[in-house]
Amino acid sequence: MVTGSCYLLTSDSGDQILIDLGMFQGPPEIDALSFKPFEVDCSLLRGVLLTHAHLDHCGRLPILQKLGFKGHIYMTAPTAELSELTLLDSAKIAQEDHPEDALYNKDQVINLVHKFRVIEYNHPFEIGSFNVTFRDAGHIIGSASIEVEADSQKIVFSGDLGNTPEDLTKPTQNITSADFAVCESTYGDRSHPPGEAIDIIRAEINMAEQSSGALLIPAFALERTQELLHIISHLKSKNLIKQDTPVFLDSPMAEKATIIYEKFSSFLNDEIKKDFITSDPFSFPGLRIIRDRKESSGLDNLPGVKVIIAGSGMMTGGRMVNHARILLQNSSTRLLIVGYQAEGTLGRKLLNGEKEVKVGDQSIHVNATVTDTQVMSSHADQSGLLNWLKSIQGLKKVILTHGEKSSRETLAQKIKTDLHLSDISLPSLNQELVLNN
Repeated sequence: MVTGSCYLLTSDSGDQILIDLGMFQGPPEIDALSFKPFEVDCSLLRGVLLTHAHLDHCGRLPILQKLGFKGHIYMTAPTAELSELTLLDSAKIAQEDHPEDALYNKDQVINLVHKFRVIEYNHPFEIGSFNVTFRDAGHIIGSASIEVEADSQKIVFSGDLGNTPEDLTKPTQNITSADFAVCESTYGDRSHPPGEAIDIIRAEINMAEQSSGALLIPAFALERTQELLHIISHLKSKNLIKQDTPVFLDSPMAEKATIIYEKFSSFLNDEIKKDFITSDPFSFPGLRIIRDRKESSGLDNLPGVKVIIAGSGMMTGGRMVNHARILLQNSSTRLLIVGYQAEGTLGRKLLNGEKEVKVGDQSIHVNATVTDTQVMSSHADQSGLLNWLKSIQGLKKVILTHGEKSSRETLAQKIKTDLHLSDISLPSLNQELVLNN
């Protein structure tokens, strides 16, 4: 599956480190995996390495404290601030929706943040018997691929690899050498379609303007929302959409994340750095920030054209679900899906064309027009994954994770035929692999 990322690495000396501890997201049977006992003696961990701040990579980190973890959690500076934001939001939602069985609370998150340690890209450091180096994965701001050396061997964890070139992030950094690679495979069975995100966003907003309807864009608070704001800013500045078309950012978390993006603009690519010189690349005429829940509810009854950007990206919760419950029943509504939709999520069901769906506790008939684009994906596609692996000299084994069945199997075959590597593992949950030369 594509959620719940977590790897335990043990050296010959017995030292152990954890790479990521993400939350499982999807239908109830997948969600339930987050609450199963974590069968690792966390008191023995020398440390934790975090690839990036998405919930499926950092979402279970607070459970470490009650399991006896005494070490530090290493990550880049943007990841540290974004992870704190992500985890506080997760704790808040859990307390509101399921107070009786929340995985952790706000105080536990605040205590966890004291264990964060900031690491720079390309600066090796040691944790016990491990030598570690972070490289820029180009996925979201601060995201990392991680090289780990121990016992005269090197293993690299891809994290989530970016869809280079991207609107905001710098290009994905290649790894020059490793013995083993643990590689994501989210889009391992396909190529992203040709096209430019700005053209798709423009077309969708123009059609909403013509019909005086609503355009709903479910978006992850980290990266995707900032990318959308940046694109709409360009469209407004070039008069390719109407200046008075209202755009509502209905996500307090996304608003806070945008401030963090502005703080760490040095981590972004050269093109957007130029935009920072003359203006705020995430702001434009007609943008309204919605903070209050009551104000959010009122958006659905506003007449005329409106663009609503809200979470969650897979429509598994958040304010977008409330808008979808009402507005997807209108034929004048458009829904633009701009990110990956995991199996079992409302977003995937709508993407698959289902007309009768359950939104929260209510079943509705979908009359809205549903469009999707993978042009905005922040994940590398099949060719991107292959190119990243191809750059690694001395590679003996590839372990494919973070992908659904078809994606992993298809990518495994491509690696065999294109890279002439035969030792490929597709591990299952909790499987242990022994790596040696």
